[in-house]
Amino acid sequence: MATQSEVLTIGHSNHMIERFIGLLRQHHVTALADVRSAPYSQMHAQFNREPLAAALKQDGIAYSFLGKELGGRPADKTCYENGRVQYRSVAATSIFRSGIERILVGTQSYRIVLMCAEREPLECHRTLLVAPEIERAGISVIHVHADGRIESHSDAMSRLLDLHRLPEEDLFRSRSELIDEACYRQQERVAFAEKAVPQDAGQVVR
Repeated sequence: MATQSEVLTIGHSNHMIERFIGLLRQHHVTALADVRSAPYSQMHAQFNREPLAAALKQDGIAYSFLGKELGGRPADKTCYENGRVQYRSVAATSIFRSGIERILVGTQSYRIVLMCAEREPLECHRTLLVAPEIERAGISVIHVHADGRIESHSDAMSRLLDLHRLPEEDLFRSRSELIDEACYRQQERVAFAEKAVPQDAGQVVR
């Protein structure tokens, strides 16, 4: 089978499972890569790993958990700075690179969608961390919104530049450099951050 020219992304949000699978069908998805670090949802149990995989299987859609490789809460503590995940550090790790390679190999047989939880692509690591690496490998990324419409990664980055009041390009920086800055700013807003530990944590109160 020829390599697919694009990879999709989607957030499960608060969809009913029937609606969610309908969105996948609408965009001809044949495999879902779950990029949540923890594949469970307290609010929306239909997206817990086991029932989700079973529902997808009934519709002939393959499921693969890639949260360890491509999740936004890595176990590697060198990827944190002041308690917050740093996406550039994550992207440089061997486990992340292995996850990207699995996606690229998967495109030879499947039309893949990357799934996380967030409805808005710009508020999720699937857009800020994973998508850029897939595009650098020569595969286009398309974001599927909750209403079924699609948005190219390039258009999503234009929205991100607008969000941070950055131009598409200026005299001294290319569009790529400006996007890198916008992604870093957005990371500081949305990337996972560990809770600060109080200085007296663990002390016994007598």
